[in-house]
Amino acid sequence: MDKEWFSAKELIHSPGLPSSTQGINQMARRQGWKHRRRLGVQGKALEYHIDSLPKPILKQLRLKEDAEKYSLNQQDPFTIWIEAYRQLTDSEREKLIAFLFREGIQGLIKRLSND
Repeated sequence: MDKEWFSAKELIHSPGLPSSTQGINQMARRQGWKHRRRLGVQGKALEYHIDSLPKPILKQLRLKEDAEKYSLNQQDPFTIWIEAYRQLTDSEREKLIAFLFREGIQGLIKRLSND
């Protein structure tokens, strides 16, 4: 497991744990979970070390992390188009723009369909 520290907010949906951040924090104090202050957050935000969490919770967190590794990121087609354009050389960009001005998007689509 890559992640070692979890906030109370990240743990509230875990079965067997309280359903509020206050409940998580109280349980952590009672059971003496290893903790640290959460970086970049004002106030008394704490994170709890994975080794302090109950064993059933560890199993659940590992399953969740494995599932997230395999989820696909859907990207906006416009963003993909812009990134592809940026990867072209100056010469390729000029040719592409000239082609689009001359034949338009329909010409590009027709040319791609013929291949």
